[in-house]
Amino acid sequence: MSPWRLIGFLVAINVALIGIGAALIGEPDNKPGAGVRVGLVFDIGGKNDKSFNEAAYRGLERARAELGVDVQYIEPTEGADRESALRTLAARGVDLVIGVGFIFGPDLERLAAQFPNVRFAGIDYSPSAGVGPLPNLAGLRFREQEGSFLVGAIAGMITRTHVVGFVGGMKIPLIRKFEAGYQAGVNHVCPTCRVVSAYAGTDPKAFADPPLGEELAAAQYGQGADVIFHAAGKTGDGVFAAARQRGSRAIGVDSDQFEAAPCCVVTSMIKRVDVAVVDVVKEIIAHKFRGGLHELGLAENGVGFVTDERNRSLLPLDVVERARRLGDDIVAGKIVVPEQ
Repeated sequence: MSPWRLIGFLVAINVALIGIGAALIGEPDNKPGAGVRVGLVFDIGGKNDKSFNEAAYRGLERARAELGVDVQYIEPTEGADRESALRTLAARGVDLVIGVGFIFGPDLERLAAQFPNVRFAGIDYSPSAGVGPLPNLAGLRFREQEGSFLVGAIAGMITRTHVVGFVGGMKIPLIRKFEAGYQAGVNHVCPTCRVVSAYAGTDPKAFADPPLGEELAAAQYGQGADVIFHAAGKTGDGVFAAARQRGSRAIGVDSDQFEAAPCCVVTSMIKRVDVAVVDVVKEIIAHKFRGGLHELGLAENGVGFVTDERNRSLLPLDVVERARRLGDDIVAGKIVVPEQ
């Protein structure tokens, strides 16, 4: 081989090796969910509600970043759009379709029957009357009353007036679980305390009415309540507005809502919808998806309350420690929290 041909040959090899190295560097890490497609439809309030939907969105983003799944989501504008949004995702043949909110129940049941090869999951799903378990539909539920008991105990420990409030969104059994747990927690630590309660309505719009939330909270503060816990979605923004105006205290729900009113949000009752979303995606990846109802409470780290450096000035350490002990008692079965 002539020197010129040898030089050309070596250059060609070098270029090829550089190309292979660049391709390897540019390839993403192999993740267990590569090739798996997940679709999610949000409830009223959308993914930026700073509460329930946002927790689901965090779970979806975690599944994308940590597991490598392909994700897509739809934010319906009207109630009638929910079914069509779910159907759109199912028709695309995604591996898992998630509906966020109890109101999706009948639509999920209908579509699970129509698309037997697609798996569905419903956050806060409860079966409709007469509908049995479907093998491709998982209901992801929470023992909200347990987390609400703990923030109720916190409210009962920090109230100065012995009057605390609760503002619910839509008056349904699901939100009654929040109220019942809260009331039980308040009375457990403060038997002489009074809980005043109000609901924003009897239809889904009750979760998206901040002006009404502010009106209801203002009335409760006017009755002497110095701490109000809301379980009302976007309507809870009005509760925070009323708290800011009066320099009073409030308790958030579902996600850490401290930023909504740093002056006033003592803590938030966390409902780990993000954990439920990631867990069901992992089941899809591992081919271990199970239909039926799945429930998360304190024992499963599905609910809890926020305590960190941001709310430390509002939430005394001795209160945190007692609330944690109460949580241990619930997990151990020493305290049974009512649902209604």
